[in-house]
Amino acid sequence: MSGTTGLDDLTSLGHDLRRSVRGRVLVRGDEGFDVARAPWDPAVEQNVLAVVDAEDAADAAAVAAVARLAGVGVATQPYGHAPSRFEGAILLRTGRMRGVRVDAELRSARVEAGATWGDVLSAAGEHGLTGLAGSTAVVSATGFTLGGGLSWFSRAYGFAADSVRAFEVVDSHGDRGRVTAASDPDLFWALRGGGGDFALVTAMEIDLHPAPSLYGGRLLWPAARAQEVLTAFRSVTAKAPDELSVWFQLLQFPPLPDVPEPLRGLSAVTADVTFLGQPEEGRALLREFDAIPGAILDTRDRIEVAHLGGVCAEPTEPTPSLFRGELLTALDDAAAAALLASSGPGTVAPLACVQVRHLGGALARPTENGGACGHIEEPYLLGMLGVLATPEAAGPIRDRQASIARALTPYTSGRKPFTFLAHGESAAAAFPGDVLARLRDVKRDRDPRGVFRSNHPVLG
Repeated sequence: MSGTTGLDDLTSLGHDLRRSVRGRVLVRGDEGFDVARAPWDPAVEQNVLAVVDAEDAADAAAVAAVARLAGVGVATQPYGHAPSRFEGAILLRTGRMRGVRVDAELRSARVEAGATWGDVLSAAGEHGLTGLAGSTAVVSATGFTLGGGLSWFSRAYGFAADSVRAFEVVDSHGDRGRVTAASDPDLFWALRGGGGDFALVTAMEIDLHPAPSLYGGRLLWPAARAQEVLTAFRSVTAKAPDELSVWFQLLQFPPLPDVPEPLRGLSAVTADVTFLGQPEEGRALLREFDAIPGAILDTRDRIEVAHLGGVCAEPTEPTPSLFRGELLTALDDAAAAALLASSGPGTVAPLACVQVRHLGGALARPTENGGACGHIEEPYLLGMLGVLATPEAAGPIRDRQASIARALTPYTSGRKPFTFLAHGESAAAAFPGDVLARLRDVKRDRDPRGVFRSNHPVLG
């Protein structure tokens, strides 16, 4: 069927899928298909042939087998984050596969492909443990980890991918298996940071890490304090222990009724923090921020692991947006001045957010037997996000992102973490040449017919 989308082909594909799986199957033309195929970002059009809501790993295996015989691809998306166009593929939704089983004694968890980080953190937090979640709890833990996974706790424990013990997978023939460093070192390496291009992951087994006490929250000031906050950020991060993560943000809140006062329409600057330790120690490490007057908000306190996603208060509903990321090689006086000058004056609009994350720690240290994600030598990560309130906003948003990136060109490396690649960016931007070559070899060996589709294919 490859390359065709005729009615007979679709009817045949739908028949084969419905005969093979227990979950819901929709093909083009079916009622509800357009809603089912929509990604998190409504600005992206996913032109897929069919959507399957898998009930379990057996359904996932059946979909892969049908796709191989039909000559079409399979793209896996639990909920639609990190969308791609996936032209002519079957979209496999794993959002119904949300099982999480924690072994507190072994400090591990088995996590099904559709489980969110919120599911994992809720289960792990009951035992004083945590997984390596990012800034939001609503994304798939597995999808996040396949791309490497930059966590609040990566300075202490590295990429989320390097905490994986095993993957449960479906291969390009539709056969199920369990992949470990011992059973299949090449595939295990590729799945830890190389994305979803090599096998269909139905579950993973991960290490959990101690979090008996967690302190964190947000400090927020008017944007007029941006230079003082950035100075404190640079000073705090220069001597931060690995247990402390601090992210600097310039925000533009929309002037909408559902945004509470005094944030409505406000241009603001924030320091978002987490600390794996006691509140009094965490507050002492952040005392330079306390010396900055005029804070409008301070939510720092002891927090539950399950509430980690609330630190940044990111949207939990589908939002059309444009993103761009860059790794910073330095944040010295000149780089800091360039950041503030290009992001101002006064507001980052039409962007909603310009963020700088402190990296370093375990992320900067090469890991023996690590995954494809490798390590990151750059000490900071820049992210720029614009919300597409209207299609016409795309041009100004891209222009502003490009302007900031140009101003910081002397301080960027050109490499980007896999999960920070924007729509249309190539996987080649995320990996050194030798790593990319090895990933391509694994892809050609394990999926020569291109059954599996990644958001950022390594052969693209």
